[in-house]
Amino acid sequence: MLRNNLRLLIIGYSDTDADLLSSELANVNSEFSYECIRDVLDIRSALYASDLDAIISNHDLTSFNYKDALDALKISGRDIPFIVYSDNADEKEALSAIHSGAHDFVHKGNTIRLALSIERELKNVSMRRAKVQAETQSYRSAYFDPLTNLPKRNLFCEQVTEILSKKTDANSIAAVYFITFDRLPYINSTYGFSSGDALIQQLSYRLSVYASRSCLLTRVEGGKFAFFNDDVTDSEDIQHFASRIMRLTSTPFIINNLEFYIKLNVGICVYPVDGESASNLLANAENTLPGTRALFRTNYKYYIKDVGEDSSKRIKLETSLRNAIINNELLLHYQPIVDVQEGNITGVEALVRWNHPEFGLLMPDKFLPLAHETGFIVDIGKWVLREACINAKLWQESGHDSLSVAVNISAIELDQTRLINHVSEYLTEADLSPDLLTLEVTESVLVQDAETSIRMLQGLKELGVKIIVDKFGEGYSSISNLKRLPIDGIKIEHSFIRDIVKDPDNLGIIQAIIALSRSLDLPVMAAGIETKEQFDFLCEEQCTSAQGYLFSKPVNNENLSLLLGHRKTGTMA
Repeated sequence: MLRNNLRLLIIGYSDTDADLLSSELANVNSEFSYECIRDVLDIRSALYASDLDAIISNHDLTSFNYKDALDALKISGRDIPFIVYSDNADEKEALSAIHSGAHDFVHKGNTIRLALSIERELKNVSMRRAKVQAETQSYRSAYFDPLTNLPKRNLFCEQVTEILSKKTDANSIAAVYFITFDRLPYINSTYGFSSGDALIQQLSYRLSVYASRSCLLTRVEGGKFAFFNDDVTDSEDIQHFASRIMRLTSTPFIINNLEFYIKLNVGICVYPVDGESASNLLANAENTLPGTRALFRTNYKYYIKDVGEDSSKRIKLETSLRNAIINNELLLHYQPIVDVQEGNITGVEALVRWNHPEFGLLMPDKFLPLAHETGFIVDIGKWVLREACINAKLWQESGHDSLSVAVNISAIELDQTRLINHVSEYLTEADLSPDLLTLEVTESVLVQDAETSIRMLQGLKELGVKIIVDKFGEGYSSISNLKRLPIDGIKIEHSFIRDIVKDPDNLGIIQAIIALSRSLDLPVMAAGIETKEQFDFLCEEQCTSAQGYLFSKPVNNENLSLLLGHRKTGTMA
């Protein structure tokens, strides 16, 4: 009648009575094992240490009370049939046992009834467990992503809503980070969906490093993830966390013995200025990312929306951006590049500004992401390149013969086959020596398509211009890739510079980068120098050149002339 291989816990009986009970149950054609114990502490240990099928408890008012054992079972939280088997014939006591949580009360001597009770309760347990499992599976299917085990968007939004509902400080902020990477369709089509799934799983594992009770992570769909970070207090915290996310892809993903490099795009939305509900924050964070035009896919990493910026302003910016060059609304500011050992200005970096007729002077982060998305970055890049060459020639004619100018080249521009022709054309038009023009290309751009990048850079190098790898340290390049690139130097990502005095990790990274540059015989520039302590450290490490607010903010052409007048004194701040 009873199924075989049962594991029973018999409690409250003497060893002789337990043996007798087991013999009686054996007559029901059942194979089982049992353990007999009397002490409550031993009962608790057995509940946690054994995988039990049922508990048979004595109830002898003079020597053993089942209630202590039943309480121990309740505390353990385990669902195990608990059957009182006693010669106590008091019906009130039997009802009390059932009300207390016992599954049955069987009078001693009725072994068949006991066997039936055990069998019935085992079936009930099986049904309860099946129901719980079904409910758990249904819940997980509804709220958790099966590939990564991360919360789905609906659970994510529920959790974010709960956190936001508890905020009482009017000055409290939070941030949502919408994360995507572009190579998933290519990997799926080239290497199969199993490789794409493995990449998603590995990326989710890396992202999960930063997940916590105050920093929630979800997989939205495909290669799209999102963080809600409640542990930020200002814009510096927000951007620092974005930088930490970007560094998670510094090492390749290994799938089937193949190395895959990916570039993350991160859209950031800030609570409460950019949205007050979970769904609104998530949608706005996604909307900060570029469109899906294949030709003009962005290469910028993240973008923080303006406080109070709405769709009408975006539409105005996009419309007026088309005419910004025609209406002479763009202008260049220049930030000096300083020789670390000598202290004099050796070059400048050209940085575009937009003097908007309605919104005033706009910094690059307010319109270049839009220019990337719409494709206007190509025309803006050509304008910057031409204007920088013309001004560099004017500086040369005014006595600054060796002053170079650096211009940033975006991923879209580097992908244009006519870039080499444009550079050659503007050098010829300005009659500028090619060695006075430096083109800065971000490290992440170069590794997206290394072979194409190398061919384009070689063509540019043949013109005589210099090539610098910008934002170095984001971790995308291997040493072998760097050795193949026809470059003239590297520029350390400014986020590493910011905390070198107090962050030993950043200090170590910078020392490693400088050591790497020496081994490759490449000069190294540090960007974002703001304090004397940072500058002194870079001097000790023999960094080649530097730029930052310690020396000068970006200035217009007129103020640059004043700075150049002091180029030999080092008094540039």
